[in-house]
Amino acid sequence: MSSDDAEPTQRMPRDPADPAATREFTTDRPVAGPVVPPDEATKPLPSEEVTTPLTAAASAPLSSNGASSGAPGSGPAGAAGSGPAGAAGSGPPVSALTPPAPGSGTTPLARPGGNSQYRQAERSMTQRSFGQGSSSGNGQAAFRPVYQGQAWPTQQLTYVPPPPLDWHQQQARAYTPAPPPKSSRVMTIAAIVALIVGLIAGAGAAATVVALDNNAPADDQSGPAIGTGADPKIRSGSVSAVAATLLPSVVQLKVEGADDSNATGSGFVIDNAGHILTNNHVVSGAAQGGSIQVVTEKGKTSTARLVGRSPAYDLAVVQVVGLAAPSVQFGQSDKAIVGQDVVAIGSPLGLAGTVTSGIVSAKNRPVTAGGEGEISYINALQTDAAINPGNSGGPLVDMNARVIGVNSAIATVRGATEGSSGNIGLGFAIPIDQARRTAQQLIADGKASYPVIGANVDMEFNGDGARVDQVNAGSPAQRAGLRPGDVITSINNQLVGSAEALIVAIRTHRPGETIRLDYERGGKPRQANVTLGQQIG
Repeated sequence: MSSDDAEPTQRMPRDPADPAATREFTTDRPVAGPVVPPDEATKPLPSEEVTTPLTAAASAPLSSNGASSGAPGSGPAGAAGSGPAGAAGSGPPVSALTPPAPGSGTTPLARPGGNSQYRQAERSMTQRSFGQGSSSGNGQAAFRPVYQGQAWPTQQLTYVPPPPLDWHQQQARAYTPAPPPKSSRVMTIAAIVALIVGLIAGAGAAATVVALDNNAPADDQSGPAIGTGADPKIRSGSVSAVAATLLPSVVQLKVEGADDSNATGSGFVIDNAGHILTNNHVVSGAAQGGSIQVVTEKGKTSTARLVGRSPAYDLAVVQVVGLAAPSVQFGQSDKAIVGQDVVAIGSPLGLAGTVTSGIVSAKNRPVTAGGEGEISYINALQTDAAINPGNSGGPLVDMNARVIGVNSAIATVRGATEGSSGNIGLGFAIPIDQARRTAQQLIADGKASYPVIGANVDMEFNGDGARVDQVNAGSPAQRAGLRPGDVITSINNQLVGSAEALIVAIRTHRPGETIRLDYERGGKPRQANVTLGQQIG
């Protein structure tokens, strides 16, 4: 039953002689009564009818005991401050188990000291206290007693369910502002711009790759066109593709000399007229008579004629009219780098069509080669591709199937007899840039020239540099002021460590070019500009 349906109750004064004492409330504990602000607790009651907090019919008269709610001051509890319980704070203690005296609890009580003892300590927003009672807007719990003498607070707490498992993630998302939405038009424009930039960058990258990988044959100033075969267009890095492309252009040479000497070697086709480039020491036995047989990949044998040879560079050209073999394409040896992959093709020990692979081990290696009485000086490419007797004259090619050198010599173990030494990982090839010029001269004139300074050097000198042993009269060296005993230390700022190194460095140039020589005379450094002469050989 609600308090609105309660019947009026009679307020009976407590008998002071009642021995059944009840629990007393101390002065610091609140007693039943309406909660009013502290500043209103000391105001006197208005001169009107006093009602109880537990009944809606508080204005009805009491029973026949004479306790009326009439005028204040009448009866035992009519007037405030009179009667056994009229005055606030006087009389016997109020019990929560026995009915209070008439009029008790009608005086407004001061507001309790707060609810801090009933609340948990304050926490941060991310450490909320769940399962606690709800409070009013001012942080204090709203309380109104249900019966006289009710202890504060006893109202039913409001249950707050525990947070979800992802509560912290929800809080983080709640405090993270969402990025402003982009309009579809802006996104479309950005996509178009990115596509255009990607196409431009792709084209630039392709152009860069083509530029860096441009190993097309360099045009020469004079002579017939050689080494201009069809572009192989193979996948770079495949030895099998390189071999399949070059093998039809590589031939085996079998030479019989007039003195009954025999030699075998290799060569490769350099034009559509049947010209084949090889080493001079392979065909030199047939220079004074004899025969040269050419065997193609398909096994067809043809007789070749000697077009010309250059002992100075250990190069020679032979020709087979109507040769059914494609021409190779030349690369550029000056663009070769140490460590790049290469393939060597030839007929080592008479085994035609042998393919080996390796790398470029070094560049500008001064090497002497050639037959007996015909010494060649080569500024060679060094490779560890297997080269053996019979590989001489074969091509050294890059991974784009372009020829960058002519295999010419191998290093042998000291003390090994001629023909008994094999590959030890030190092979040497004539750079194709030099071979091209020499081959063009041989095809055009049957002979080739090489540059000279007109001085002899001491091959037994063990010091640093090349010591001049003799200066020819009227030679470029004499005109430049060189004398016997001068020690040449560099050519065009390229250090010279020996007599062989000086000869090789000079032969990388062409007749008519001017070079600068640094030399020492009597321990004092000097310089001289020398215009190179030429010599046939």
